[in-house]
Amino acid sequence: MGLWFDVTQAAAGVNVLLLLVLGGIWVRNYRRFGSKHALGLSIFAALMLAENGLALYYFTMDPMLSGWFTHMPGPPELAMMLLRVLTTVALIFLLWVTWD
Repeated sequence: MGLWFDVTQAAAGVNVLLLLVLGGIWVRNYRRFGSKHALGLSIFAALMLAENGLALYYFTMDPMLSGWFTHMPGPPELAMMLLRVLTTVALIFLLWVTWD
């Protein structure tokens, strides 16, 4: 496996963990306050969690697609990794803002 693919897998895993934490905070806030904003953020977290969970499954467990991803040429692999890492950075910032 290539370095970029390993980074992509790691970023998808970190995204899943960050979204679990964010989703837990937002669901708790929705239960406590009942605001539409907290509900919207909870739904956002659930949808992003589904997307990143599916990506993590394809990157690690699915034999056909994980093999295909490992042999992907450089530019598409780099672009896919960059999108996952940017999502990770955005979620870290969102967690910092939420936690504060």
